[in-house]
Amino acid sequence: MYRCIPLIASLVLSSLFIVSAMASPVENRAQSKLSGHFLCVATPGIRDYLGYGGHGLLLFDIDNKHRFVKRIPTGGMHPDGTPANVKGIAVSKSLNSIYISTLYGLQRIDFATEKLLWEKPFEGGCDRMSISPDGKTMYLPSLEKDFWNVVQCETGKPVARIKVHARAHNTIYGPSGRYVYMADIASPLLHVADTRTHTMSHTIGPFSAGIRPFTINGTESLVYVNVNHLLGFEVGDLVTGKQRAQVTVEGWDKGPVRRHGNPSHGIALTPD
Repeated sequence: MYRCIPLIASLVLSSLFIVSAMASPVENRAQSKLSGHFLCVATPGIRDYLGYGGHGLLLFDIDNKHRFVKRIPTGGMHPDGTPANVKGIAVSKSLNSIYISTLYGLQRIDFATEKLLWEKPFEGGCDRMSISPDGKTMYLPSLEKDFWNVVQCETGKPVARIKVHARAHNTIYGPSGRYVYMADIASPLLHVADTRTHTMSHTIGPFSAGIRPFTINGTESLVYVNVNHLLGFEVGDLVTGKQRAQVTVEGWDKGPVRRHGNPSHGIALTPD
């Protein structure tokens, strides 16, 4: 038994971009001696650079000073056969699988056999997805188009499409399983879908600019968002739908922003 924290390698300053919370324990029958806590990193990251980990799913042993353990082969190729950069990564405990999205499609890898079970192309590409608490349903954003796909995790079959605004990007499936929170870069509103009907339910905000990385608390009462141009973050109330606060980093000149259009690009909460 082992736990896996899925990540994507981000190639800005060789850092890591966290895209999912810690997954629950999953079995690995083929590798019975592999136990503990592992960091799973899907590579390559931005711009297809292979110099920061090559191509594949990299496992690092968290309990042993993050020692490199192995590389699991993955799919995700450009038409010319070279590796395409990874956009998202997520885990299904119930299906014992890890999912990786690239510019073109989605792949499912079985943890027990470490085999690629399937890889499916998606019209409009794929971005940063999130999976339901029961591990059966995925909300998969297009690659900065105006919609999200709702996908069956077992088969990869799309079952619904939700049109939002213009540039779908980041996704969080609420821990209650009741709502999915969808960030569209071109909109100052956080869009919320009803998982019972797979349709738009309501919005949160507006915030001061387009929403980039964001996170929610465990009770689904607050959301913390990075927005374009702000060195800091903003807070929204998921109950009332209103923005509650803006927190800026004081005493620091943000200077020119080299990538992403915003100086704060990444936010997370501790488990408590």
